[in-house]
Amino acid sequence: MNQREPDFWVLEYVTITKDPRTGLVVAIGGTEKAADILQRTGGFLSAPGPRGDYHRLPHGLPIEQQRLKATSASHALLAAGHSVHLDPALNMLAAPDGERDAALRYLAQLAERVSAAETSSAVAEVLTEVAAPVHGLLPLTREVIVRAWIAASDLQGAAPGDEPEPLARLGSTANSLSEAARIVLHARNHTARRTEPPATAPAPAPAGGRAQSPVSRRR
Repeated sequence: MNQREPDFWVLEYVTITKDPRTGLVVAIGGTEKAADILQRTGGFLSAPGPRGDYHRLPHGLPIEQQRLKATSASHALLAAGHSVHLDPALNMLAAPDGERDAALRYLAQLAERVSAAETSSAVAEVLTEVAAPVHGLLPLTREVIVRAWIAASDLQGAAPGDEPEPLARLGSTANSLSEAARIVLHARNHTARRTEPPATAPAPAPAGGRAQSPVSRRR
């Protein structure tokens, strides 16, 4: 006798993440029960969206408050039987040095990959990781330097163009990083276009036995 597959009651998936454009922590998906938990345990607000209502944390919350509320809400949802994806950057229970350790491992892996590269395309792939326009290591480092420059100038009350010399040099350093990324990308493009040289095949031996030396052929 054929048995039919049982019907499972699966609650709709909930994703809690930070929107990269607005910087808001948003929760998408879930049932009305999930909405209730988000509002009660995380302080999320209901907001209309192009594909229906969603939930978000209030504007202007400090980073640590965002992480605390998102983590609390995700655990309450899990305890109620919901399936939840929580952005690792919002997880308060992650190891404090986990992201730094992961970054160090990533850099070490890139060094190992390029050292072991056997083709030009493999080298180009690593250079892409270094200088890709949006998520490359150099552009991301430049973003950190620019934000540090702005923050330090604001904290010291320096008007644009009147920063102390050490802070002003942060601006020129950011420009240098942009130029370095451009140079690396140019090298990456050159490397990616380079074709691998064909393997040199040994010359075929003449018919009739051993190859004769040039001297014996001249005789």
